[in-house]
Amino acid sequence: MLPITEKTLRTSFVNASRKEVGDLTLPADFDTIDWDALDYLGWRDTKFGRRAYAVIPTLTGDVTGILLRQADGSPRSRAQCSWCQDVKLPNDVVFYSAKRSGKAGRNGNTVGTLICQHFECSRNVRKTPTLAYEGYDVDAARLRRIEDLQLRAASFAADV
Repeated sequence: MLPITEKTLRTSFVNASRKEVGDLTLPADFDTIDWDALDYLGWRDTKFGRRAYAVIPTLTGDVTGILLRQADGSPRSRAQCSWCQDVKLPNDVVFYSAKRSGKAGRNGNTVGTLICQHFECSRNVRKTPTLAYEGYDVDAARLRRIEDLQLRAASFAADV
């Protein structure tokens, strides 16, 4: 992911009011983020318990900011993240919903997905996969997982 400024981040939100964007708390480490290790920027708001944000690069090179709300309940069984699809998740997965942008969002329409609770997807897809068979190209598999994460996140952003 290319580095972004606070101003770019705040103006990228497509489904949040000006007040919600003004109230958002930036990640504590925003000035020291390793942008090369991220496929999207996601964080939970420390002021609002169930509020989270994701800033996702689009396929055209722009970024789309999405305000997410964590569901009150949690999945009954261990869920798989829809974005990184890691089968050996070291973390919890929760259901996040996002109000759609524009008129649909004003009418109350939402879209939801299962995502790693603390947005560890970029770290999960960069882990070297286990050797599946003799001659398996683990580096190519890792790169494919990174590309798939980027595509799934961008698809969700486009759907909002």
